[in-house]
Amino acid sequence: MHKPHPFHSPATHGFVRVAAATPVSHIADPKANAEEHAALIRQAGEQGCDLIVFPELSLSAYAIDDLLLQGALLDEVERQVAALAELTVKFGIVAVVGAPIRSADRLYNCAVVLANGTVLGVVPKTYLPNYREYYEKRWFSPAIELQPDEREVRIAGEAVRFGTDLLFQADNRPGFTFGVEICEDYWAPLPPSTRQAMAGARILLNLSASNIVIGKADDRALLCASQSARAMAAYVFTASGWGESTTDLAWDGQATVYELGSKLAEGERFSLESHLTIADVDVDRIGLERLRTGTFADCARAEVAPHAYEFVPFEAGEGPGGELMRGVDRFPFVPDRAERLDQDCYEAFNIQVQGLMRRLRATNGQRIVIGVSGGLDSTQALLVACRAFDRLELPRANILGFTMPGFATSEGTKSNAWALMNALEITGAEIDIKPAARAMLEEIGHAFGRGEPVYDITFENVQAGLRTDYLFRLANQNKAFVLGTGDLSELALGWATYGVGDHMSHYNVNGGVAKTLIRHLIRWVADKQLVGSDASPTLYGILDTEISPELVPAGEDGKIQSTESAVGPYALNDFFLFYVTRFGMAPSKVAYLAHQAWKDAGRGEWPAGTPDDERITFELPIIKDWMRKFLIRFFQTAQFKRSALPNGPKVVTGGSLSPRGDWRAPSDGTARVWLDELEANVPD
Repeated sequence: MHKPHPFHSPATHGFVRVAAATPVSHIADPKANAEEHAALIRQAGEQGCDLIVFPELSLSAYAIDDLLLQGALLDEVERQVAALAELTVKFGIVAVVGAPIRSADRLYNCAVVLANGTVLGVVPKTYLPNYREYYEKRWFSPAIELQPDEREVRIAGEAVRFGTDLLFQADNRPGFTFGVEICEDYWAPLPPSTRQAMAGARILLNLSASNIVIGKADDRALLCASQSARAMAAYVFTASGWGESTTDLAWDGQATVYELGSKLAEGERFSLESHLTIADVDVDRIGLERLRTGTFADCARAEVAPHAYEFVPFEAGEGPGGELMRGVDRFPFVPDRAERLDQDCYEAFNIQVQGLMRRLRATNGQRIVIGVSGGLDSTQALLVACRAFDRLELPRANILGFTMPGFATSEGTKSNAWALMNALEITGAEIDIKPAARAMLEEIGHAFGRGEPVYDITFENVQAGLRTDYLFRLANQNKAFVLGTGDLSELALGWATYGVGDHMSHYNVNGGVAKTLIRHLIRWVADKQLVGSDASPTLYGILDTEISPELVPAGEDGKIQSTESAVGPYALNDFFLFYVTRFGMAPSKVAYLAHQAWKDAGRGEWPAGTPDDERITFELPIIKDWMRKFLIRFFQTAQFKRSALPNGPKVVTGGSLSPRGDWRAPSDGTARVWLDELEANVPD
């Protein structure tokens, strides 16, 4: 049987498959509970899971009150712990189970970590609730009372590591390091998992028996999300469910997996069957996020003493293969959920608007000059300008829009430009740049000036440069400043004419907005009629227009110059840009994630409003080819343009390419390291 290429395995790219187990509980029956555990461990192993975590006191059941002090029950719990440990060898998995464990004539509420056929360690609960419906101090001792010499317990006659200072680390899987806390611990002002994360744990586990009341599920989810974000970690939570005693309480079996604040998976609540909630956690991404966030390391040095934790080694399995068990957004800059997309558009648009308003106030500006092409970027910048002028109570007539047709300007885009300017009631004008461009081409001895159909980079940039030159002189003439239109995606690719070209302006509101988001911003403004209802039909028409610089005349086949044919689909380029700059991921991993996101158009969610003809697939060879070109453009040929950018607001979480902001790099670098990594690790 042909073995799959390592590239296609999630484990190759730093993913650890975790399972939050929700077993049916059997009251004070460790053997029956162990059978439920064994079945779920088997299921998790068959699905390639590396780590499975069970609820609090899962082997005894939680709501059994004084039965916790019965010696016969505690003896049986220990026997079942030993039996479950043997299963971990067969299925190559780490299992974390909840159990009452005795030590030095005290009883502790514990998480027992099983792997490689043995008990790796036992972590007692740090903070015991003794209020409302919980009275754990009646039975258990808190871990904060542990003495320095209490470093081990005996389970089924074997000595086992014991303490709250244990972290568990796979010797053979970098980044697969986890810590454990129990229920009430993460309701404390300073959860143990906070220091566990700072000490190196990238996965945090919570074994819980939290009962359910109205609204509590939201509280738990909030705590999981916030802890995974603040601790820069994955957080796996599972609570007791069906079968627990309902003498005075009820249980919903909530199970969730979060990573860096985002929910990866959520289990069914109030289920009557044992089940798993599975997700692939990206420990590599967590490490990169911590690496680029200096405050994390600074806080760790300040708050965690050297050698404060003991790292317990274990041998992990080969890791998950096959399909990645988590969603990957096709558009990292554009949310799939309609309500979140609405919120992001609201924030992005208003960031742009307020940035421009502040610059107008700072310069005592009364007028701006903008080139209006009928394309996406100039449209978005013009919408921002209209909104800013409205809020500053300046007349829109002070927005001076110029459409400047060249040798390849289509009637469609020119008519869209005029329709938009008229609908928005700005001051519109038209300057035909062809005579000036022809004169310049003649004067520099270009073949086109002699009547030859030569459409090279000089031919293109003469037009692009003249347009910007006109705008700057018009700004001088009208005591205005030039509003830039180029977007974040174009800056990443260097798709701008340097200097006196579309690269330059007095202020650029689009420089922090990715092309894929601009499309949705325009649709959002049109839908909400934020600049008036008259403009909306034209805005929808602009969204249906192919992206083109319109600098080269159409060929004999009638096809216009296509930007995406030259630099690649913006959907892919924005995907590459996000993961390369936001996390610093290796090209092979970015290609893997892109393949997972784009290989099946029928799988996963699409942002609201995505046209059917844009719901396409990209196969791996296409992804690799365009990524190769992206890497050359981004790391090698375009940085000098980004080193001399005009001001403009940062908008998206993926960052800014301003030399004064998120991205600083040499203008004379090479892409060799990234290209070599791509070629070595991504199959053709």
